[in-house]
Formats: sequence, C-alpha cells, structure tokens
Amino acid sequence: MKSWKTTVAAIVAALALIIPQVQAFIDDDPETKPDITIILAALGIGFGGTSARDNGVSSEAAGAK
Repeated sequence: MKSWKTTVAAIVAALALIIPQVQAFIDDDPETKPDITIILAALGIGFGGTSARDNGVSSEAAGAK
C-alpha cells in the first residue's frame, strides 16, 4: 500500500457513511430505511479513494510508470 494516507481516509469516510445505513437496515423500526444514494456515494468514495495516489508519492513509486 504505497498511498496509505489516501486509502485510510477513504475507508474511514466510506465507513462513516455506510454504518448508519446498515443500522437503519437491521433495526426493528419499519419506518427507517437505508438511503441508496448514501450507500452509492460511500462506495464511490471508497473505490475512488483507495484507487487514488497520495500527493507525496511519485508515479514511479506508485508503479504508474
């Protein structure tokens, strides 16, 4: 993991969005429903952030060249 700072930030951000949606899905209250747009945003943040490269990591170090 060459860009660990970006990867960790993406995982934390995605989890911050996903956890309340999972709680809404598994609670016993039929009035609370998970929001699919938040789930999709969390997946996008997670994928984009884990694919991104830290500013301090060169292309050569990241394996892009």
